Order: sequence, then structure tokens, then C-alpha cells
Amino acid sequence: MRFGSSLRVCGVATLALGLFTIVPATAQAQKTDFALKDGDRVVFYGDSITDQRQYTVFTEDFVLTRFPKRKISFVHSGWGGDRVSGGGGGSAEVRVARDIVPYRPTVVTIMLGMNDASYRPFDSAIFKNYATGYRRLLDLITGPLPKARVTLIQPSPFDDVTRAPGFPEGYNSVLVRYGNYLKEEAATRQMGIADLNTDVVAMLTKAKATDAKLSQEIIPDRVHPGAAGHLIMAGALLKAWNAPSIVSRVAISGGDSVRVTKIEQAKIKDLKRKSDNSLSWNVKEDALPFPLNLQDKTLQLAVNSSDFVAALNQEILQVTDLSAPRYTLQIDTMKIGEFTREELAAGINLATLPTPMLMQSLKVHELTRQHNEIHFQRWRAFQVPMENKVSPSAMKKALEGLDALEEDLVRQQREAAQPQERQFTLTPAA
Repeated sequence: MRFGSSLRVCGVATLALGLFTIVPATAQAQKTDFALKDGDRVVFYGDSITDQRQYTVFTEDFVLTRFPKRKISFVHSGWGGDRVSGGGGGSAEVRVARDIVPYRPTVVTIMLGMNDASYRPFDSAIFKNYATGYRRLLDLITGPLPKARVTLIQPSPFDDVTRAPGFPEGYNSVLVRYGNYLKEEAATRQMGIADLNTDVVAMLTKAKATDAKLSQEIIPDRVHPGAAGHLIMAGALLKAWNAPSIVSRVAISGGDSVRVTKIEQAKIKDLKRKSDNSLSWNVKEDALPFPLNLQDKTLQLAVNSSDFVAALNQEILQVTDLSAPRYTLQIDTMKIGEFTREELAAGINLATLPTPMLMQSLKVHELTRQHNEIHFQRWRAFQVPMENKVSPSAMKKALEGLDALEEDLVRQQREAAQPQERQFTLTPAA
């Protein structure tokens, strides 16, 4: 699946259910043990669901916008139809030697199983081949990369929620059994584990109860999720990696003594009250909000049926002790919206609003998408199909040119992810 309208989900956010979703302060403590460290290189390995390059792009978006100072790189190595033994891109030996090892990753994720279980009721012989093949695949990876941190991904679901199962208990129950095996294997080998099934099934169940027809668009063919499904999958992976919920938190008292009462992941200066009783201040956050677009109705349904915003996208502004009943919030030259005194006192989540910070985050997403597309073309249009059709020197020159182009886009991506100072103004509404 190529990038297209289904992946271009990021745009101006709109008011939606869950707009002001705020996690209690006690649950918002920043986690300091996020799995990815400065200097890491991640390779995503898998079948067609990884080959869609959507949960992988969303994961990269999060890391770049939440940790803009860390230099972490990402490589897509998913191939449609793959099983633990390999597939159209070659055997597992060929795939690992060509599509993982040369990148010298410090982190490898593996998501396989959808094809391995053969779309039929559980079969012990088929499962045995999967388990044996998976262990062999892990040996192929860890042999040349003994220090790589491997995350085993429990298969994303076959949609037996919004449509009736094709046989008793349904195909997803088979994938769950495969995922349970991976949990055991991860524990045995002291590897990471990420469940990309449970959260999506829970989301589908809530989405169906809200809008049964629209919920079927989340995984249109029951196998390959659209952007909405991939977003929840990325969220599950990020949570398995201990991703923090907080973008930033700023609390201000607008009473007689204007002051900052709480601040996390941001710096404030020039806080003052103006003659018209408005408040103004400058903020430079440590991170950017996730490039989330709630104009996409299917995406909005998935987000509102999940904990994505509460768990991963909290950019909280809280202003207490205000006198006027309503206020207009402006950031730089953008009017963000009008809020009641009570809403501001409770706190508003800027991450779900059309702010300059979100606009900046969208630029990061576009560059993430572009550099992944360049790598895909390098790999699938040149490196693999033309390997024995042109001279090694000509191939080397072509690949180096594409690598240079991708490196330039990655440089731009990292520059775009650096937060900028913003001016906030809160003015009593007429």
C-alpha cells in the first residue's frame, strides 16, 4: 500500500469528542525510561501490515516530536505476504541479511503471524511451523546483532468485531494464541513485547457501539488497517516502550498576583497582565504535540474510542482565578478558540486544537512520510529488482544518491521538530 489519502491524515484539528481529555496530574508524571535512546536506529521488520508504512510512520512522528533533541533513525523493512520463513522478498536468511543487518540497528521490531496462521481455525501443525520458524528468525537476527534490543509484536487483529467471524471463535482468536506464544518467547529470551491486538480490538468494540457502519472502515478488508487502525497500533507500541503522556503542562494563576503555579516540559517568560485585563506570556515547550487530525471521521472515531489522547498526547494549559466568564485564546497570530472560565480552570488540552505547534508538527509528519517513501523506492524499485541487471558500480552510485536525498529530508525533519517560542494571549471575550 503506497502513501496516499489514507495516510495523509494530519491536518487542522477540529473540535471533537474527547477534546478536553485530561489525565489526572498523578497519572501524568513523565516516564524517564522511554525505550528509545539518543543514537538508536530502529528497523521495523514484518509483513504487509508493516509494509503499509503507517504505524511505523506514526511511531516515528511521536519520537521526533516528543524527543526532538534525540537523534534516532528509523528504517522500514516490511514486505507484503511475509511469513517467518520469508516470502516475496526472499527467504528469512535473505531478508535478514539484506533488510536488517546492513543497517546495524540497535532496535528491531518484528510483526509476523497474520499470514503464518493461514486464515483458518487453529491448526497445531501450522502453529508448530510458526513457532519453529520464529525461533530460527530470532537466531538469524541476534547472531550478527547480539546487542540489538528486539521487540516482538503480537499480531494486529483480524477484524472479527465489526463483522461476523467466518468460523467459530473467529480468526483473531487464532492470532491471539500466536501472540501469547510470542509473550512466552519474549520472556524466555528477555526481549521486549508489544501487544498490537488488544487495544485495537477494544477500540473496535467501542467504535462499533458508536457507529457500526463507520467502524468497518477502520480495518476495511479486515486485515490491513487504515490510518485510524494504524494510529491505535502505534499507540500500543509506544506504550509498550513506556512513552510519556505529557507534551507540556503549564498552570497559571490569573488572580491579583499573576504567577506560574506549575510547569512541566516548558519554559515561560514575560508573564503579565495588560491594561485591558488580558494575560500574555511567552512559552517555549520541550516538545510538540502529535500531528493528529480529527477532521478524518474514521480517525476521530478510533481516537474517541481509545485512550490515545489521554495516554500519549497531553499538552495542558490551565489558568485559574480568572474574573471574566469567557476568554479568547490566541497563540502568535492564530485565534485558537473561546473558553469559559471553568474550562480554563479545569485545563484545556492544546494538543487537540489547531495551534501553531500542531502546524509545526504537521510539517514533521510530511517530512517523515517523504523520507520513508524515498527509502521504499530505493529498496523496492532499485536495490532488489535491479540487483542482477546493472553493474555493481552503477547500482552503488544510484543507491548512494537516493541515500543522500533521504539524509537531507531527515535533516529537515529534525530541524522542523525543534520547538519554537510562542506568544500566548488570553483576553476577556465580549
